Formats: sequence, structure tokens, C-alpha cells
Amino acid sequence: MLKEFLFGGTTGSSASANIGEAALRIFAGLAMAFGHGINKIPPSEGFIGAVTGLGLPQPQLFAWVAGLSEFAGGILLAIGLATRFSALMILGTMAVAAFMVHASDPFGDKEMALLYLAISFFFLLRGSGDLSVDALVRGKKR
Repeated sequence: MLKEFLFGGTTGSSASANIGEAALRIFAGLAMAFGHGINKIPPSEGFIGAVTGLGLPQPQLFAWVAGLSEFAGGILLAIGLATRFSALMILGTMAVAAFMVHASDPFGDKEMALLYLAISFFFLLRGSGDLSVDALVRGKKR
């Protein structure tokens, strides 16, 4: 069951669907890692302060979790390794960003977090697809 969660996913899609899915996964993962996560590793005092302001316990730990979710989770999503787990971590971080950090902001300020949340939700449900490291691990490459 753990192996299915970590490396499983829907298989047998058409070649064009596999390419589109891989392109979305790679772009979203790399954009998350290098557009957002890389600057949070290690977490700056300012970022830890922002997490403290959210009222979360152990803000230094949560700042590390958020940074690693965005950076390492983005890299794992891009290569399609432990895709569902990495998508879950990104989804959680983006839920905090959209519904806590930007809760009172206009839609345009939370739109990016919601977009990453939706993409992560897709990969949480679907898995990595056939063009991924997960597919190699599960032995179902096309």
C-alpha cells in the first residue's frame, strides 16, 4: 500500500496524454523548486518570522517543512519520483499559503498558490504517469 502511494499512478494513457502530463509535472515542479523553494532553504529569519505570525507551533520547523516541500517536493515532482507524496507536501504548503497567508488578500494575490494547489491535487490523485521515475520503479514503462 505504501509502495502504491509513493510510486503508483494511472498508466496506459495515450502518448499525447503522457507527454502533456509529463510536461505539466516537469514545468510545475521546476517552477515550484526554483521559483519559490530554493530561496527558502535554509529558511531566513524573515520567513521564520512570517511563519511565526501565522500562529503555527514550532515556526522554525514549519519554515523548514515549507521550504523543503517547495524545493525538494518540486524536484521530486519534476522527475516523477514519489510523486503522490511530493504532491501532497506541495498541496499542504500551498493550502497554508492560499488560505492562511493570503486569506484576506484579493484573489489575484492567492491565485498562484491556488494554481499550484490544483496541480498538486491532480498529481496526488493521478500519480506520475508513464513518463516518470515512478513508472520505472513500478516496472510499467511504455
